[in-house]
Amino acid sequence: MHTTGELSSGSRLVNEAQHQPGIHDPAHWEALAAVAGEDLHARFGHRLMGLPGTWIGSLHAMPAAPAPRKRPRPWSEWHYWWQAHYLDAILDAAFHELHSGHRCAAQRHWRRAKQLLRGILLRNFGRFPNYFYDDMAWLLLASQRLNGLSQQLTARPALLATLAMRALGRQLVRGQDEKLGGGLYWSRKRDFKNTPTNAPAALYFARIADLGTATGLLDWLRRELYSTPSGLYLDGIRLTAGGPRTEEAIYTYNQGTVLGALLATGSAEHLAQAVSLIQAINDRLATATQGLRLESGGDGNLFTGILCRYLALAANDERLPAATRRTAARLVCDTASQLADRVETELSAATQRWTILQAAGRVSLPPSQLDAK
Repeated sequence: MHTTGELSSGSRLVNEAQHQPGIHDPAHWEALAAVAGEDLHARFGHRLMGLPGTWIGSLHAMPAAPAPRKRPRPWSEWHYWWQAHYLDAILDAAFHELHSGHRCAAQRHWRRAKQLLRGILLRNFGRFPNYFYDDMAWLLLASQRLNGLSQQLTARPALLATLAMRALGRQLVRGQDEKLGGGLYWSRKRDFKNTPTNAPAALYFARIADLGTATGLLDWLRRELYSTPSGLYLDGIRLTAGGPRTEEAIYTYNQGTVLGALLATGSAEHLAQAVSLIQAINDRLATATQGLRLESGGDGNLFTGILCRYLALAANDERLPAATRRTAARLVCDTASQLADRVETELSAATQRWTILQAAGRVSLPPSQLDAK
């Protein structure tokens, strides 16, 4: 764990880097992301109940040394999907190191990712499924990426990730039916179908080359929850005694996972929709000068980070027009600038910060293009 002095040094590094030239240089953001990741692990991460071979994120920052850590008990507050995004952020770092030729660093992240997945399994009472299909979709996406990383590093799948994919993949199939014309439910209560579940599920099915299921879910989203006036996706449709009721809230993360799924299927129609969606995100979800709006509190602390992950993919996708890629890259980097020197006290916010800084580091367009509006 960092001492208070070490945390102050990290903050000074962030402040100095933020004001250096080349704010859109990927190396600038990579350096900040590395500090953010170390800080997250040090202030939030620990072995689950002290068990070797496990890792978990505390919901709130742990006290600075030498105060004793208070490890959560199995019945304490639990946010399954925060841990899934913590896992995804670790995998972002691992893939970056691997693709940069730093195999040993990638292996360190890989080992921590496996420990975290084991911690999630134990903390969830020895099983991967839970009550919410969107939670399961998030962990399924991360588990699939962990399996892919293991294949690249060892030429073998990761056993726990494989088990997670089998268990959670079955749940996403069972959570679908033809009520409201198709789609996947949000929870086992089966009274609400929404974008936060269907979009990550569509992304997962596209990644495993089940394009029929992925396209079916995307078509359902487009038909039922796409807002033509805004060009964005609404939250969901609730089944009530009086009939279906649309929840019209627009959240940043929903646009991100739809975007990711559109890119993953890769059809000409879906790529055209991705272009339109990025423009709508720029027009309606960005601030005047500081990138994307940041949702607040608890779960909301993760929302914009999820969107930035998929905007970074779009910024590097050569199938998209150059102007669209510039817009996506600029939104990511401008959003990262908001978070460069922040110190977060919740796991969700700290994970989002690390995710966004890493996303900015993956944007490879030159500064002259990024600065173009």
